[in-house]
This record gives sequence, structure tokens and C-alpha cells, in this order.
Amino acid sequence: MPDRILRHSLTPERPPQMGLVVLQTDETIERDLRRMVPEEVEYLVTRVAFDTLVTPETLAAMEDRIGAAAGLFPPQTAFGCVAYCCTSATAQIGPGRIADILHGAAVTRTTTNPVKALLAACEYLGLSQLGLLSPYSETVSETLRATFHVNGVETPVFGSFDVIEDARVVRIDGDSIMAGARALAATGGIEALFLSCTNLRTLDVIEPLEAELGLPVLSSNQVLAWHMLRSIGVVAGPTAPGRLFRSGDAPLVPAGR
Repeated sequence: MPDRILRHSLTPERPPQMGLVVLQTDETIERDLRRMVPEEVEYLVTRVAFDTLVTPETLAAMEDRIGAAAGLFPPQTAFGCVAYCCTSATAQIGPGRIADILHGAAVTRTTTNPVKALLAACEYLGLSQLGLLSPYSETVSETLRATFHVNGVETPVFGSFDVIEDARVVRIDGDSIMAGARALAATGGIEALFLSCTNLRTLDVIEPLEAELGLPVLSSNQVLAWHMLRSIGVVAGPTAPGRLFRSGDAPLVPAGR
């Protein structure tokens, strides 16, 4: 026993908290969220085991691992929002199934993922025709396009870097992303661009592309941060990029899952 039992007090309340279930191979999303999420908002991160190769099979295999990863969050934490942070795997497994897994493994008022967040951003901005830039194969990307389609968002213009290794995605440079986006926009027939993948480093190209192309430019991490912050009623930090964050609307605290 200590010589003295010291008195202590507890803080009256915790700041807003968010939870991120991040792929083992992702080197980008935590870095990006530091730029978009205000300092007063805490976000806790857990990792889900993932193969280094991105295929429909490896993406689908995560379904059995997400719950265990989310179960490693501190058990006493009641989150405002928990996000599963993989665009292509959300499409492969299904956004509804992802929500069920997260609600079953963590205490959270609401959940999101990059697909749900992108659809919410499109509804908010009034978009239904996107140019889709993906780092992954056409096979992986077709599932994502089909998921958008059944939710009322079309991707008539599509381009891919055709990369299979996630460790390579994080090294795709900004000039390549800019050139790819320009090529898709030049095709015409779209209202905005979506740069898919939480591991693709897109934040620095969003505003230059918007200025050059005259189109809204969305990316996985950008829409995910926007949707999470809206769900807990917090305005994004001043360095969050893109028209999506400059809209000036009040945060929305939804009642749904």
C-alpha cells in the first residue's frame, strides 16, 4: 500500500471522440486527418490485418477481421462516430454490412466509411455524374462503380493507375494524380472528380485541381473527415481542402447508423 492515498478529481466531460479502423497497409489517413480535424477532437485508431495485394479476394477477407480490430478500442469509450477506412473494401463487403460490424464491436452513436461519406457529399453538393480516378485494377474498381450506381451516382468516366500493391499506392506522386485527373476531366460529361483510396495522397492536389478544372474534387479521406465531423457536430479545421469544406453549412448530427 502507498504511504498516502492521494485525492484526485475527474474532468467533467471528454472532448468529442471519433474512432478509425484503418488498414494495416495504410500510411496516409492518419496524416491527412491531422490536417482536417480540429485539435479539440480526439480520434483513436485501430488497425485491421490486410494483405499487401489489393484484389477482390483480399478485400473481402477483411470482413471477418473488422470486428476484432474495432473491438480493440478502449471499452469505456463511447464514440460519436466510428469509421471503417477503406473505399474498395467497403464496396466489396457492403456498406450496410460494415455498419453492422462496427456497431456490434464498438460503442458508437453512428458509423461511416468512404463510400457512405462520398454518397453523402454528392447529395449535399447535388452531384450525380463523377469522374472516378482509382489506383487499383479495373476488377476492383468495377465493384466500387456498381455500388455508386445502385445508390444513384454514375461514374461515366473512369481511369486507373492499375496498381495491385498497396505499398505502391502511397508512393504515387502528386504530379501523376494531377495528370490523371486532367485526362479524365478532358473527356467531359462529369460534374466532379472523385480520387478514390484512403492510402492515395490527394489533399495537396484538391484545390489546385478545382482551380484549374472548375469542378469540385473529392477524395476518400476528404469526404470521410467531412462526414465524420458533420456526424459529431464539429466544423472542420481551417486547412481542410476543397469546395466541400468551404460550403459554410452548419454541422449535421444525423440520427441514423
